[in-house]
Amino acid sequence: MKKLVLLGASGSIGIQTIDVVLQHPDQFEITALSVGRNLDALHKILKQISVKKVCVQEKEALASLEKLYPDIVFTSGDEGLIELSQADDYDVLVNALVGFVGFMPTLKAIESGHDVALANKETLVVGGKLIKEALVKYNRSLYPIDSEHSAIFQCLQGNKHSQVKRLLITASGGSFRNLERKDLENVTVEQALAHPNWSMGAKITIDSADMMNKGFEVTEAHWLFDIDYDRIDVVMHEESVVHSMVEFVDHSVVAQLGSADMRLPIQYALSWPERLPLEEKHFDLTEIGTLHFKKPDMERFPLLALAYEAGKKGGNLDAVMNAANEVANLAFREGKIPFLMIEEIVIGAVHSVAFEEVNTVDDLIRANAWGRDYAYEKVKEVSQ
Repeated sequence: MKKLVLLGASGSIGIQTIDVVLQHPDQFEITALSVGRNLDALHKILKQISVKKVCVQEKEALASLEKLYPDIVFTSGDEGLIELSQADDYDVLVNALVGFVGFMPTLKAIESGHDVALANKETLVVGGKLIKEALVKYNRSLYPIDSEHSAIFQCLQGNKHSQVKRLLITASGGSFRNLERKDLENVTVEQALAHPNWSMGAKITIDSADMMNKGFEVTEAHWLFDIDYDRIDVVMHEESVVHSMVEFVDHSVVAQLGSADMRLPIQYALSWPERLPLEEKHFDLTEIGTLHFKKPDMERFPLLALAYEAGKKGGNLDAVMNAANEVANLAFREGKIPFLMIEEIVIGAVHSVAFEEVNTVDDLIRANAWGRDYAYEKVKEVSQ
């Protein structure tokens, strides 16, 4: 029985993690979870599972929750997330948070002797170096939940790292994959959120539409699998059937295929090295018929190109890029800026910041603050 702490339980990954746990009650138990501000979701979750501790975003909500659930210990805010991650009564932290807020819980979980199943891609985007150092120091493991990185992880099983030639990360292209840049000037939030293949949260769906998400995944792959950026390629694949591939030195390419169901990579991260049954429709390639692949257009998707640039240079650039993107992405969803201005703000931030090495958490926090401040100012200029 693996005991889990689930951060981000009310989001898409969190909900599907709970489903996996409910399918295998003899294998997994969630001892604590967080839900941010979504208290309606919390009430529904607590009808499904019993937990010992819960973290919510707002401290003001604690009193009423404690009356409703006297057997549960409640905590709040970023401090509450870290408190849950540092507890000594669980085995694996499932980090399904969105954004920079997910970094510290990951780090603290590792430092307190826990393995991590990671869906919070920003953890490695902003602080991959620090996380890798902590994993080595505390002898812990990091299991990928992203479908692309889970696919690579699966393809590498039984193979030698030294024999990997390159990683091939597939990309659906997002909501606007069939549009030219001139067609993007007046796209709406609703259009951007209509992903053709996957059901995801709002922030990551927008990141998919401008391919910032795929850029983040390149950076993740670099840190997860110790592969240089020059040996990580993105392949456009609109069907999202091949989740990613690994090419070996003999030019053999191993791919992992499956339906667009995040429960599979979630479950594999929790059950590795075992495979457990999963309730879903039988995967049938004959129903799909044809698969398409092509190279990405870096001019069409400049944020993908920016991620390679920032990743190769390192230092504070990834953290600045992520911070500016968080602000710009939200501003677009709130109707404050047009879609293409997300790119303008993020690229501007990375090209404007003074380069600094990131060797400590304080360095990371400073880079994050700079990127957010830059983006806030740009959004404010448009709003005035």
